[in-house]
Amino acid sequence: MQNFQESGLQPEIVKAVTDMGFESPTPIQAKTIPFLLEETRDLVALAQTGTGKTAAFSLALIHQMDATDKTIQALMLCPTRELCIQVANEINSFIKYVKGMKAIAIYGGESMEKQKRALRTGGQIVVGTPGRTKDMIQRKYLKVNNIKWLVLDEADEMLTMGFKEDLDHILGNTPDEKQTLLFSA
Repeated sequence: MQNFQESGLQPEIVKAVTDMGFESPTPIQAKTIPFLLEETRDLVALAQTGTGKTAAFSLALIHQMDATDKTIQALMLCPTRELCIQVANEINSFIKYVKGMKAIAIYGGESMEKQKRALRTGGQIVVGTPGRTKDMIQRKYLKVNNIKWLVLDEADEMLTMGFKEDLDHILGNTPDEKQTLLFSA
């Protein structure tokens, strides 16, 4: 894959990426995007911070999602509120031309009511921190039993920060047949 035009991604996604000033994929994107478009196997990917990991895991997933289906199709977990917001904002930039597609960020330190309302209105992608995601699942505000993709962004960092119990709970509520993607620096 030399450029995003020949990536096989929907024209709306390519237009959004081009608007952001990106023409050629980074090495992690060039390897990951074709894999995710063709495979259903799980993936572990390692790349330095700042190499475009968010685009690497999200562009191909967005391409495969059904924008008319307002149920959660992908759950993406991040270790910190700051990374969660950053990933959700970047994904919202990627989907700006995809009619009906929505990403929702859920994290601690923000009104649970506001996040609950966002989940009720529907969206295909939820980006969350482990603690808030677990809490929303326990309260039955967040249903992840039918997701097709689970992304653990900075997976090693989440374990280092002590989120193993939260991750175990979250994973226990997801279907066995999902595709799991672990990304780490």
